[in-house]
Amino acid sequence: MPRSSLAGIIPLLALLAANGASAHTLLDHADPRVGDKVATPPHQVTLFFTQKLEPAFSSVTVTNAAGQRIDSAKPRISGNQMSVSLRPGGTGTYYVKFHVLSTDTHTTDGNFTFQVGQ
Repeated sequence: MPRSSLAGIIPLLALLAANGASAHTLLDHADPRVGDKVATPPHQVTLFFTQKLEPAFSSVTVTNAAGQRIDSAKPRISGNQMSVSLRPGGTGTYYVKFHVLSTDTHTTDGNFTFQVGQ
């Protein structure tokens, strides 16, 4: 293969390898933070991901210490951010579970907890 052809292929291979390394979206951070302790029940939970999300195929649920679902069931999604409003759920451990589809068509499931009160 001529040297000029290799010069064009090598940057292309490097670009493809770099894009492949970030194939799945990850939870970057949340508010309230993962594992955090907050004094009062939050009005919403917001999740921030490493890639843009497909709104029609992404969801989040939040349950309180009694196992009751306290989210509004309809998340708001904009770019890489997903928020859901919460009803008052009392004190104790809150459980957040999410399923997201990023715009590159990869899905990610995850969960975390945070504490309210005490």
